[in-house]
Amino acid sequence: MQLPLFGFVTLHRDPLRDGTHCEAEWMEGCAASGRAVAHLWHAPAGFVVPRRYTALPGWKSLPSHLAAAVHVRASGGGLVPQGPGVWNLSLIWPAGSATPNDTGAIYAAFCDALAAAFARLGIHAAPQAVEGSFCDGRYNLAVQGRKLVGTAQAWRRVNGRPVVLAHAVIVVNADPEEITARANDFERALCTTTRYRADSLTSVAREARADAREPPDLERWVIAVLAEQFARMVPPRSLAQTIAGPGDVGPSV
Repeated sequence: MQLPLFGFVTLHRDPLRDGTHCEAEWMEGCAASGRAVAHLWHAPAGFVVPRRYTALPGWKSLPSHLAAAVHVRASGGGLVPQGPGVWNLSLIWPAGSATPNDTGAIYAAFCDALAAAFARLGIHAAPQAVEGSFCDGRYNLAVQGRKLVGTAQAWRRVNGRPVVLAHAVIVVNADPEEITARANDFERALCTTTRYRADSLTSVAREARADAREPPDLERWVIAVLAEQFARMVPPRSLAQTIAGPGDVGPSV
C-alpha cells in the first residue's frame, strides 16, 4: 500500500512542551478538515510512556524533576525518551474505520519511506526488532542491528470521524549512551527491572560519520530530506513558535 499524500510537512523549530497533546490536537484538525497532515517536531528532555506506567510501584513517588518531564499517552508500547537531538515525525490522515486495519501494511509503507529517506543520507536501515532498545518492536528501523527509529500507530474516532496516526521517533544527533542512561534512571525510579542497553541504539550522526557524509548542520540536512520524502511541496512549512500544551496559546495548524 501507499501512504496518503501530504501537501507539506509542518516543521516545529521550537520544542513542543507536550507532543502527545499536540498530536491529539492535530488529529482533531484532521478529523475536521478531512485532510492528511504531517508534522516534524522535537521536545525538551523527558519521556513519553503508555498509561500502564501509571500503575507501576514508583509512579506516585517519582522525584519532581522526573514527574515534570513525563507525558502519558493512551496507546500501548513502552517508554520513549525525548530531548535535544531526538526528532518526531507524526503523519495523520482520515481512515475508513476507527478499527485498526492493514496495520502491518501501513508500518511496512512507513518504514519503506523512512528507509528511502535515510538511503539518501548514505544510511542503510531496515525493519527489525532490537533486543535491549527502548519501546522495542519489529517495525523499528535499525542499522546493523542497532535501533535508529521507533515507529507506532494509533487509531481513533475523533468527533465522529476515524483518524490514523503513524509516528516515528528518530535519533538524529542525540547521544545513545545519554538517552539510555536517562531511560534506565527513570525505570529505576519506577522500581521496575527493565533496563536498556546503550549498544542497542545508534544515531543518524554516528551512521553518517561512519559513511564520512556528515554535513556541517546535520539536523537541517535530516529535516530537509524527511520533508522531501513525505511532502509534495518543499521546503516544509515552518512555525516560528511552539504549539504548546494546555494553557498555552500557539498558532493554529
